[in-house]
Amino acid sequence: MNVDEFWGIVEAARADGRPFHEALVDRLAERSEEEILAFQARFDEVDGVVCRWDMVAAASLILGGCTDDAFIDFRAGLIALGREWYERVARSPDALADHPVVAQAAAGDADVEVFHGAVGEAACEAYERVTGKDDCDFYDAVDEYKTAHGLEETDSDMGEEFDFEDDAEMRKRLPRLAEMFLPG
Repeated sequence: MNVDEFWGIVEAARADGRPFHEALVDRLAERSEEEILAFQARFDEVDGVVCRWDMVAAASLILGGCTDDAFIDFRAGLIALGREWYERVARSPDALADHPVVAQAAAGDADVEVFHGAVGEAACEAYERVTGKDDCDFYDAVDEYKTAHGLEETDSDMGEEFDFEDDAEMRKRLPRLAEMFLPG
C-alpha cells in the first residue's frame, strides 16, 4: 500500500461523521486480509517517523508527563488528525499549538481527547472481523507480511534526548506549547 492509499483510507474515515476509530475499523474491514496487513505495515512506518524525543516532549507538555503507553497513543492520535496535520507536526511538534483540540486541552477542558490509542488497534480489529483470527495471529501475520515484502524493521532515529522536566529547555525547544502548558 503506498502512502497516498494509506492516507486516503485515513481521510475517508475522518470524513465519515462517526467516531474516527469506528469508521477506520469499518473501512478496513471492507478490504482483503492482505490490504489490512499492508495498511498496518504502512501505519507502523508512519508511526515510526514521529517516534522521536521532540514528540515525547510535546506529548509530555500536553499531558503533564508522558508514559510509554501515552506516547504510543499520542503517535496514533497524530495519524488520526489526518495527513495535513500529521505532516505539519512531523516537521515541527510545536505546530500542535495551532490545533483546536490542543488549545481546548490547554484551556482545561477535561473532556477533550487528545490521544487516540484505539486508532493503533484498528487494523487488528478489522483483521479479526475479516478472518476470525485473534490479535496474536494478526501481529504474526504483519511480521510475515513485512518480511515477505522486504519491509525490515529499523530502529528509528529518536533525535537528541533532552530533559523534559527542565522548563527552560522546553521553552527553548517547544516555545508555543510551553507557553500554553507550563506555568507562568
